Amino acid sequence: MSTHKQSNQIHIVLGLGISGISAAKLLKSEGKNVLILENNSNEKLINISNKLKSEGINVILLGEPLHINNFTPWIERICSITVSPGIDWEHLALKELRCKNINIHGEVELAWERLNHIPSIGITGTNGKTTVTNMLNHVLNLNNLVTDMGGNMGKALSKIALDSMSNNYQELNWLVIELSSYQIEGSPKVAPTIGIWTTFTPDHLERHNDIETYFKIKRSLLEKSSIRIYNSDDQYLSSKRKELPKGIWVGTNQQSFYSQYPKFWIDQKGYIFEDQKQLFHSSILKIPGKHNLQNLLLVIAAAREIGLDHSSIATSISSFKSIPHRLEYLGKVNNLSFYNDSKATNFDSSLTGLKSIPHPTILLAGGIKKKGDYLPWIKQIQQSTNGVVLFGLSANNIKKALLMSSYKGEIIVKQNLEEATIASIEIAKKTNSTSILFSPACASFDQYQNYEERGDHFKNLVKKFTPIK
Repeated sequence: MSTHKQSNQIHIVLGLGISGISAAKLLKSEGKNVLILENNSNEKLINISNKLKSEGINVILLGEPLHINNFTPWIERICSITVSPGIDWEHLALKELRCKNINIHGEVELAWERLNHIPSIGITGTNGKTTVTNMLNHVLNLNNLVTDMGGNMGKALSKIALDSMSNNYQELNWLVIELSSYQIEGSPKVAPTIGIWTTFTPDHLERHNDIETYFKIKRSLLEKSSIRIYNSDDQYLSSKRKELPKGIWVGTNQQSFYSQYPKFWIDQKGYIFEDQKQLFHSSILKIPGKHNLQNLLLVIAAAREIGLDHSSIATSISSFKSIPHRLEYLGKVNNLSFYNDSKATNFDSSLTGLKSIPHPTILLAGGIKKKGDYLPWIKQIQQSTNGVVLFGLSANNIKKALLMSSYKGEIIVKQNLEEATIASIEIAKKTNSTSILFSPACASFDQYQNYEERGDHFKNLVKKFTPIK
């Protein structure tokens, strides 16, 4: 291929979020001609695009939904298209571009092609994956293994790939990657050394359409993993055991599991076992909830596969603290505890939060409601709460569902999180509740950029309206 033809080629990146920017910078560092297309346009995006343009990366803010016509001016020059996870992999424009035999891949796959020489752990699941990712990374770091962590949380994988090219970057022993269904779908080449599947419940059905498609996407990651670790406490995963590639199962339930214990399990006294060997007591984990014991077992199984001894694992686990925005304890005022669970963006995750903290509680929830069965969540609300304060786009729909369930507690609807936080403190005092739980059960995008921004806002509001130091 001639030098002129190479310099004339364009590598297009779709999306001006963290993933898209990281992918563009990675490609630019390799001397590629890069163009970012973003369908939105606002002052923040204009500022970002101006900065990128000063670094030699072209950006076009379309200000309209993505369409095949957006690619027409460059159609003969497109070398590759990198898709950010927020863009539907089955978008009509992408389907039409695939018919033209254009190389289209997800941001994770772009990075993976530059990192696949490093041993890796890919963690997926509807809920629990961020905690497992952080806990496992914590254990490996404290045992003198050099790791980097990213993917669906923290750093974009392309940022890790870009960092790895610098002269002072320390060679990694392990790459710890959290992977969403969106990222797996666009990255079929990703094949971790160890694959971990935490849980499976209906989620993202507004994009994947049905639970079978969502399940197949998750399963594909485990099929490509050399070592596979599953959570037997998850009913759906256990019911599909015969369909899943063979692997290591863990579970907190002591009862027999297909005529045998899971490989890692917990007895009735709280001791953790590997097969029939007692390792240590589960009380070393300082974060609440049975779901976190499941997370702990998944981490132990992976750490043992990596070669760590059980005493080293135990020492590391004892210093692990909860991750931001997932059942994050904020403090106590006059016997009223505050918890930030902004990462609970679906009903099942919020249900887990409700089970995990002291009752009775006042629940703050709302945002953009996802598809899925909300009845178990409402049943848990009935058991755990004295009142519910709702805000955001789906507040009135959730209120209607609660009223139809004959919920006995107080239901209040507010416009925004600030008003909802004030109301929750008032109801908690009036009802002598033990805690206030901010566990939205909904996506954040009606009022926030992401769940982190939403959680930080709640933490600042708690500081503003209470004397928590």
